[in-house]
Amino acid sequence: MSTVIASEEKTKLSQLEQLKKFTIIVADTADFESIKDFKPEDATTNPSLVYAATQKEQYGHLIEAVLKDRKKSGLSGHAQIEDICDHLLVQFGSDILQIVPGRVSTETDARLSYDIEGSINKARRLIQLYAERKIPRERVLIKIASTWEGLLAAEQLQKEGIRCNLTLMFSLPQAVRAAQAKVQLISPFVGRIYDWYKAHEKRDYQGAEDPGVQSVTEIYTYYKKFDIPTEVMGASFRNTGQIIELAGCDCLTISPELMEELARSTEPVERKLDPNKARSAAVEKLSLDEKTFRWMLNDNAMAYEKTGEGIRKFAADVVKLEKFVASKLQG
Repeated sequence: MSTVIASEEKTKLSQLEQLKKFTIIVADTADFESIKDFKPEDATTNPSLVYAATQKEQYGHLIEAVLKDRKKSGLSGHAQIEDICDHLLVQFGSDILQIVPGRVSTETDARLSYDIEGSINKARRLIQLYAERKIPRERVLIKIASTWEGLLAAEQLQKEGIRCNLTLMFSLPQAVRAAQAKVQLISPFVGRIYDWYKAHEKRDYQGAEDPGVQSVTEIYTYYKKFDIPTEVMGASFRNTGQIIELAGCDCLTISPELMEELARSTEPVERKLDPNKARSAAVEKLSLDEKTFRWMLNDNAMAYEKTGEGIRKFAADVVKLEKFVASKLQG
């Protein structure tokens, strides 16, 4: 009888709570007020999310506080706008860390995705700003695009003790190079892979056949097979079905809207990704130098197109944020 009761109790747990048993839940938002109820472990932001949050009234006081402080910096022109944007990103990150017990990811400028030194300098600057707010670097992940140059920058930053989150990842070669660089965490983009295949194949995908789910599963299996410590964090979800198919992934970064859906459902969640199963998988180790990496990325039309498109979109949102800051300075 007690087994039946225990089983009934288990089914009463929401899907979100069930997921937390074998996956770290990460909030994918800069709208930190919207995540308090879900109690995620970590949080990720990007320029699109920060820009969207700056347009909401409840964050107006943060923007005004940063502007008031940084108007005294002595900087002018673009240098002043860049300085304010950096402080704004770190302000949002710092406030998020008041809510989540773990880490926050803060993105470098996507326009630096092919600039090794520029990416390194921006990452150091962001970590310095967090340090000024008494936030240890262990609680911050610096997000960098998964280009060859981005991976080289991340490799250097990791040696300096600055932990990186390799974002805009769409293929195994990008993940393998990130492992070589000993990065802390990678973010394979499930939803954008799904979008590409849906558009190109003119069909929908469900469950385990979803190409985005398959990509993360392939990367997770490779990492566990070869005992790679880099964390795998599925990202960019279009629906809860994709999330459920990746239950057991090291981390999953989920929007507040999808977290709410998971919190409302009590359907059972089964672990799909398991390190023990992965270790017995028939997987060959990939040997990568720069030429091989560039060719393999180019040879994968989806990964090549989506990496470039993602960089352009994130860069456009950085520009939007800068224009917003410039309008506030003139106001």
